[in-house]
Amino acid sequence: MDIYEKIAKVKVVPVIKLDDAANALPLAKALIAGGLPVAEVTFRTAAAEESIRIMAENCPEMLIGAGSLTGAAMAEKAVNAGAKFLVSAGLSDSVAEFAVKNNIPYFPGICTPTELMKVLEYGFPVAKFFPAGNMGGLGTIKAIAAAFPTMKFMPTGGVNAGNIREYLSFDKIIACGGSWMVKDALINAGEFDKITALTREAVELVKGE
Repeated sequence: MDIYEKIAKVKVVPVIKLDDAANALPLAKALIAGGLPVAEVTFRTAAAEESIRIMAENCPEMLIGAGSLTGAAMAEKAVNAGAKFLVSAGLSDSVAEFAVKNNIPYFPGICTPTELMKVLEYGFPVAKFFPAGNMGGLGTIKAIAAAFPTMKFMPTGGVNAGNIREYLSFDKIIACGGSWMVKDALINAGEFDKITALTREAVELVKGE
């Protein structure tokens, strides 16, 4: 099973911002305990690289990706730390070229047909649709998908427990990125039991979709 298939199987990817790498391992264990051994660790903080390394070394069963990437140097750091897939808010040519050269799955962010055409040129099978909630949500994805029948999508931004099943009902969506089960406040307060409970609820929610 390749990484795209693994992500399609779990259906939801927790999008994580870690301010302190000391929280990386208990958070990873909380997600695994909740039945969701996958995470996109965003490179929006100085703790991101070390957090990925800690998760990768201590939880080999976990599929860890790096998000919010803005260039190839950042992508290389993430991969060297143990990231198995790459994500960015938009399409970065340097990240795309790095991903192709190193055969690493990349989910570039798009919200227009023009951007999606560039994704097709690189040959990536799935695009992140971001920010989904602000860009018309499922209706926009369906409209764009109609013109690009081979493309699949992973919407992120504004996806929550209340609407994820609706997104996943569309067969061109392989999974959704979400942060409601891994909110900053819960992580920083050390409420990992709560994160496990919310994760378990998310897993139950997307079953059968």
